[in-house]
Order: sequence, then C-alpha cells, then structure tokens
Amino acid sequence: MIWFFLLSGLFLGWSLGANDAANIFGTAVGTRMVKFKVAAVVASIFVIIGAIVSGAGATHTLGKLGAVNAIAGSFTVALMAGLTVTWMTRLKLPVSTSQSIVGAIIGWNLFTGLPTDYGSLSKIVSTWIICPILSALFAIIIFRTVRGLISRYKIHMLTIDHYNRVALVLIGAFGAYSLGANNIANVMGVFVPASPFRDITLFSMTFTGAQQLFLIGGIAISIGIFTYSKRVMMTVGDELFKLTPVAALTVVLAESLVLFIFASQSLQNWMVSIGLPPIPLVPVSSSQAVIGAVMGIGLTKGGRGINYRILGRIASGWVSTPIAACMLTFVALFFVENVFKQDVVKPTQYQLSRNVLNEIKNCLLYTSPSPRDLSTSRMPSSA
Repeated sequence: MIWFFLLSGLFLGWSLGANDAANIFGTAVGTRMVKFKVAAVVASIFVIIGAIVSGAGATHTLGKLGAVNAIAGSFTVALMAGLTVTWMTRLKLPVSTSQSIVGAIIGWNLFTGLPTDYGSLSKIVSTWIICPILSALFAIIIFRTVRGLISRYKIHMLTIDHYNRVALVLIGAFGAYSLGANNIANVMGVFVPASPFRDITLFSMTFTGAQQLFLIGGIAISIGIFTYSKRVMMTVGDELFKLTPVAALTVVLAESLVLFIFASQSLQNWMVSIGLPPIPLVPVSSSQAVIGAVMGIGLTKGGRGINYRILGRIASGWVSTPIAACMLTFVALFFVENVFKQDVVKPTQYQLSRNVLNEIKNCLLYTSPSPRDLSTSRMPSSA
C-alpha cells in the first residue's frame, strides 16, 4: 500500500517534468538550437542531482504551510495536484506546479479543519509576483550585456551560434539542477511528514528517508521530460514570442538564477552572516520565471511581437490552477475517507509543559479594567 500511495507523487513528478521542467530547455528547443533528446538527457540527470543534494530547503517551507501527516492524505493531495497540472498541460498552458500543490494543501487543511500557516502562505504567494518580475529584470540586464559585448567585439555569427549552443546546454544543466533543488518540494514534499522510508548508510554516507523520496521524485520528473514535455516547450519557446538564439540563452540563464536564489541554503546563510534579510526558501514556479524572462526580452525590444493573447491564456491558467487543485482535493478527500475508509489525517497530540502553563496563567492574570487601558497595555514578550 505504501508504494501504491506513492504512485500519486510519481504522477505529480511526471506532470512536473511534462510541464515545469520543460521550461528549462523550452527556449533552446523552440529556437532549434538544441535537440529535444539532448535537452531531455541533460535535464533529467541534473534534476535528480539537484533534488537529492539541495531539495530540503523549499520542502521545509512547504511543510509549514500544511503538514499532511497521513500517507493516504499525501496520496490524495499529490494526485489532485498532478491531475490539475496534467489538465492544464493538455491545454498547452505552462502552469505552475507550485501553485497546484499549494492549492491542494490548502484543500487538505480546509477538509481536515487544521489551520493554514498564513505566514508561509504569504511568503509563497509573494514569490508568484516576485518571481516573474525578478526573472524579467535579470533577462533585461543579461540580454543588453550580451548584445553589447557582441556589438563591441564584432563576433562572427557562426561563432556566436556555436557559443550559444554550448552555453544553452551548460546553463540548462544549471537550470535543471536548480529546478530539482527547488521544485522537488512540490513532488514529494507532502510525503515527507509521513515518509515510509528509514535512513540508510552507504559508504559512510547517510541517505535520509527524505532524500530517498527525492530520488524517486526526480526519476519521475525525468520520465515526464522524455514523454510529454515537447508540447509545452514549443508554446514557451516559439508561440509566446519569437526568440533569437541569444535571447533564448538569456531566458534560460535568467530563469535558472531565479530558481537557484529561492532554493540555495548556502546563499541564505551567507546573506544572514552579513546582516541582510534572508531570501525565503520556497518552491517557485519555473513556468512563471521563464514567462517573466521572455517578457523581459520582449520589453527590451519595445514590446513588439509579444503575443498578448497567448499571455492572457497563460495568466488565466495561473489564476485557475490553485483554485481548481483546492476544490478537487477537498472533494477527493471526502471520497477517500468516507468511501475507501482511509485515514487522511492523524490526530496530533500536544503536551503542555509546566513552563507553558505558567506563561498561560500569567497571560490570563495580566488583564486591564478598561478598553482604554487595553489599547495601551503590553503583553509579556514571552507570551
């Protein structure tokens, strides 16, 4: 039954590979600079490496949004998120797997009556706005820099073409690594609180249960890339805005940088060490990042040539995806619990220590006699 329940996570990973992971090489394949098979092989390898090595950061934030603590609940959440993404993929819309899984988790919270961590939700939702804007800014800066270098040094077109092909593969590998590190949380994050795997040690290295889940999810993403990603690649790389090879390289690099920023624990620790506010480690949308980068290129060229009809369809998919995933999950959980008699949530028991009870007592005793005094009173900082 454990492997049966994990099938929905594998299906969600396949959906991510078919949709979100395609964005890493979408512009390269859409401009015919890189063959689809080459892109699929490189993306598959580095997605798995990124998931295993750096997948824990974004997973932690997603877990705080709603800790799905029963394997049947995790199965339902992942399945409904995967179905939502697959439905959007069939419509040739590069939607966000991040939005889909967030909507599904909120559906689980609503069904079980457990609270949603609005602090974590606000961090995640804010990245849905920041991600495409930041990607567009990176794209504008990179594109103008590269174009300036080409103009200054008078590089021959054949040389530029050769450099572009090599760079698209190398930067695509970096982007695939960042995608695996960031978006594996969408695939297997809901299974981590109810992980069925124990830690194992191989050659003096500990392979945690979460890393085993990430490996399985990475393989599922790879299968999705090979089997069904070409449709979305062509939408992003060919239909939204006609890209030159240099612009395609710019889009991949800008998107990869955004995914890396929101997945790197080392970068977060470094920012804290120099006194800067940390960047939240959250699963961001590679679809939104690549669309933002493409739009940045389009704006650099004066906004001419942007297919606003396609852009409107994509934006409508971003809005409807979390709503659809939330509703589908709520309904599906009802059937799983009442028809198939599976526990979709485990009761959580809390034990209050003496210190906590004393704090509660102090808070209850700390009252004021009038509304005016209430408005000026201060609760103890440890409450």
